[in-house]
Amino acid sequence: MDQTDTVIAVFDDHEGADAAIKKLTAGGIAMKNLSVLGKGFHTEEKVVGFYNSGDRVKFWGTRGAFWGGMWGLFFGGMFLTIPVIGHVVVLGYLAATLLSAVESAIMFGGLGAIGAALFSLGIPKDSVLQYEAAVKADGFLVLARGTAGEVAHARQLLGTSEPAHLAVHPAAVVA
Repeated sequence: MDQTDTVIAVFDDHEGADAAIKKLTAGGIAMKNLSVLGKGFHTEEKVVGFYNSGDRVKFWGTRGAFWGGMWGLFFGGMFLTIPVIGHVVVLGYLAATLLSAVESAIMFGGLGAIGAALFSLGIPKDSVLQYEAAVKADGFLVLARGTAGEVAHARQLLGTSEPAHLAVHPAAVVA
């Protein structure tokens, strides 16, 4: 078992999340250690959806170009509807964790699926509640995981992207 730290940045819009992912990858952070999570659409949009053709995905709506581009960068993802929050897109390693939480119907102390996934990564419950609230308010989460040194580097890169919130959560144990 390895000790894995996580840094989470909250962005108010998809442009900030997109810029952060680009800075992280340009800075040498491996895509397999990144995740992005946010709503798939604005409530005023008429069309919401996507289709999957093999390993290609097409999104509609005002954030379609953002999510379509991000889908191509990551090694997996999911689109789901969560009560109260709405349509959510999760890409990267967090998608598998979220899927496990949903499939197992794991709910930690009243947390929803997103909260359960974050909590299972070792994120403290009070922070999880803040992250869930940010997603509900149309924010985007960008996560990077790795050794303490890798996460410190990712935190530095994310800090230059001017996130609304930035925090390191140390030593989540992963198998």
